[in-house]
Amino acid sequence: MRIVGIDPGYAIVGFGVVEFTNNAFTPLEFGVSLTQAHTDFNERLVSIYDDISFLLDKYNPDCLAIERLYFNTNQKTAINVAQARGVLLLAAKQKRVEIFEYTPLQVKQAVTGHGTAQKHQVMEMTRRLLHLSDVPKPDDAADALAIAICHAYNAKRANLGKMRF
Repeated sequence: MRIVGIDPGYAIVGFGVVEFTNNAFTPLEFGVSLTQAHTDFNERLVSIYDDISFLLDKYNPDCLAIERLYFNTNQKTAINVAQARGVLLLAAKQKRVEIFEYTPLQVKQAVTGHGTAQKHQVMEMTRRLLHLSDVPKPDDAADALAIAICHAYNAKRANLGKMRF
């Protein structure tokens, strides 16, 4: 199963593409899509859409896993992230890629076994599960890979025998 994991944002969108076959992960690509701070916000959304569309075309994933938003104290930031997230979801739907959403708690639980894990613990387990020599950088890319890992484990539990692993 090929999974694109997404850590949504509007300045930085983390992405990670992994293959999950025979209970083993193979990282294919990870990184970030960046938009410049003083660029028109609508242009930033176009850039995010173009970048994710390119990634989906390049890897033709079985699914896209994305972090579910939770609102913090900064409403403007939350609204902008929500708009960027909508563009990411639109790109996936237009490419007919199935979408799955996970909370940070679900990601921590899936990757480390503990919903109260610290960020550095999630990043280290992501490195280990993907057999990488270093923790993926930047953090947004590591978060996206963790989201993809979370989906692989959840899909395996939910669809045992229905999908190739």
